[in-house]
Amino acid sequence: MNNQSLEFSVAPMMKWTDHHCRYFHRLITKKALLYSEMISADALVYGPTDRLLFTNDFDHKTIIQIGGSNRKNMTRAAYKIQKSGYKEVNLNIGCPSNRVQAGNFGACLMEKPNLIVDCIKSIQDKCDVNISVKCRVGTDKMDNKDFFNFIDLVSKSGINKFVVHARKAILNGLSPKQNREVPPLNYALVALLKKRYKHLKIILNGGIKSIETGYSQVKKNNLDGFMIGREAYQNPYILIEVDRMYKEKNVSLLRHEIAFNVAEYIDKFCNSFVNEDFRILRHILGLYNGMPGSKAWRKKLVQKTNYKRMGDKLRFATDEIEKYINIKRVA
Repeated sequence: MNNQSLEFSVAPMMKWTDHHCRYFHRLITKKALLYSEMISADALVYGPTDRLLFTNDFDHKTIIQIGGSNRKNMTRAAYKIQKSGYKEVNLNIGCPSNRVQAGNFGACLMEKPNLIVDCIKSIQDKCDVNISVKCRVGTDKMDNKDFFNFIDLVSKSGINKFVVHARKAILNGLSPKQNREVPPLNYALVALLKKRYKHLKIILNGGIKSIETGYSQVKKNNLDGFMIGREAYQNPYILIEVDRMYKEKNVSLLRHEIAFNVAEYIDKFCNSFVNEDFRILRHILGLYNGMPGSKAWRKKLVQKTNYKRMGDKLRFATDEIEKYINIKRVA
């Protein structure tokens, strides 16, 4: 397999992968695909579209994930996404939360593939944007045959990219957090899916804790890529391994260089938006995970201080931890 054709991405995560997070992640990796957090199609149609689709000049490859089942609003949302310059819309057919189910979208739609196909065809009639699907390997009501029937029906509508979380979605009795941990991983089923549908682009998701693990699963099962979720948030600096995997020639930034870039971003961004400083800063708290002094660094960032600008606090804390790390290295 040619690494250059391999697709690596950071998973869309509600309340996490906002535009501040994507700016931070893009500092670490130039090659990974980044997703927006899931946005309701209805919100895009009736809400503040400019704010919901806000992005930065740093990245033009962001994939916007939307959720919904109303064909008209899904189409109108996709059109707005395309008009805003995005190239791909990802349909959320994997979220198992009760709130999402109440809106008749997410994983419950795996049991209603004809409704998904209707929405896809409507979008295709009005838009030129690429469409992909993020789903589970089924729900608690579905067996493997049902899962393959779902993929077969949806792919025949013209969808050729599926991001598959290798766990079933338990729609009753488990929280979203439990649904990420309790249902067993079934990588073998995703491998079988690719074997049966060689023409489809199959991206593995679920339970991947390192770039090395994800890459190993992809090579082993001849998949087209993998997606990493919360580990990229808790230990974000692992994303430098993505560019190394692609043999990216540009030199990766060091941790302190990334922190100083974020400080400049805070200075610039918070001149225009009030109370955004910690909404930005919270994304980088895992930057020094595993390094000497990381706990003290995080504490300095979250505690109240006399600094008037959050960017200055970040610079000071970063200078302190870098001095401490250098002392430890010498010792």
